[in-house]
Amino acid sequence: MNRPILREMTPDDAARVIALNEAAVDVTSPIDADRFAELYELSSVRLVAETNCEVVGFVLAMTDACGYDNGNYRWFAKRLKNFLYIDRIVVSATCRGLGLGRLIYSRIYELARQTGSVQVCAEMDLNPPNNASLDFHSKAGFIQLGTRSLESGKQVSMQTRFLPCEPEKS
Repeated sequence: MNRPILREMTPDDAARVIALNEAAVDVTSPIDADRFAELYELSSVRLVAETNCEVVGFVLAMTDACGYDNGNYRWFAKRLKNFLYIDRIVVSATCRGLGLGRLIYSRIYELARQTGSVQVCAEMDLNPPNNASLDFHSKAGFIQLGTRSLESGKQVSMQTRFLPCEPEKS
């Protein structure tokens, strides 16, 4: 596999993003073309990872000023200021464990600083557990602020990571 590149997502990526999301829908939420368009417009961070001209990962994230109508986003907005909320991040099964998540998050932190954010927030499934995501975020320095029980029956860990004032050295 060639080294992945990160680039700005475009509306033309919709079908590839939707397909990747569908492959991981058990740990994220469904997305169709209309939902993609809505999230794309709300997001201030829209990235895809490509290798061999194939989209193998993506992230959609928004600032605390976007007014996103989402329970998890609102939970953070009631408690925090100046944050970037990761609505969804997906890495294809074939690329997990190869450092792509760290590459994407490194870029997220850089872009979050550019938006004036001082922290990055995300939720991970606790019940049923998404152990890979929980482990990844723990190693990345995220800490749990609380939990939420969703209408779907899932329980999620609400986590944040404060950003250092200066970019981290690789």
